[in-house]
Amino acid sequence: MSNRQHEQRVYDHRLRHLVQRSGDIRVATEIGVPRSTAAGWLRTESRDVVTIDLLDMRETELQLEIVKLRRRILVLTTVVRLLVALVRLSGARLDARSLHKDTTEALLGTIECAGKILQLRSILRVLGLSPARYHSWIQPDADCHPADVASCPRRVPNQLTAKDVSAIKDMVTSPEYRHVPTSRLAILAQRLGRVFAAPSTWAKLVRERGWRRPRPRIHPKKPMVGLRTTRPDEAWHVDTTVLRLLDGSKALCSCSD
Repeated sequence: MSNRQHEQRVYDHRLRHLVQRSGDIRVATEIGVPRSTAAGWLRTESRDVVTIDLLDMRETELQLEIVKLRRRILVLTTVVRLLVALVRLSGARLDARSLHKDTTEALLGTIECAGKILQLRSILRVLGLSPARYHSWIQPDADCHPADVASCPRRVPNQLTAKDVSAIKDMVTSPEYRHVPTSRLAILAQRLGRVFAAPSTWAKLVRERGWRRPRPRIHPKKPMVGLRTTRPDEAWHVDTTVLRLLDGSKALCSCSD
């Protein structure tokens, strides 16, 4: 059997120092350095190298500045592309409950391309898109339209169904429960076995969907017609006034009609 010795590759120490100072392994991977090797340089501490070559520190600093500027250009270019896609596709607003399917797919493609440069949370923050809505778009059943919401399956175990939302609306807008606060109405629904949802969820649905609690007048109207009599001495009206005298005592004065 022939013993094959693995030839260890040697790299310039200035390249290793450049990767360690910039924190960007693409500087090395773009010229053929394996990704695992470049990542290992980031995990190790920088070592002093003794060499007979005279290093020009200005050239090293210039290379580091070029790496930083390249990365900054990539980040800014990606942000600009995201903003342009946002303006073109949805008019700079993603707060609508649903978008067109083609618009959603185009936006997801733009997010996927931007993910090569930026982190996902940074991309969603630039777009003003919540992580929950983004993950709901990339689910296999994300093509469920509002018209078919009654037949849409649950994506998470604690998600309210269309039947639950309808039951909440019926109890919120029902005159039978007009005297019950919304927070207590959620507990009552749990006791009745109709809907199992937190009071904060009820309040959120009422606020977002504009449901109005019935507030009819329960007190009788005040009479607009005064006292009417048909004969003398049928009714007496007494007006009592309390007078405070100079010595501090009180005197009672009554007048009758």
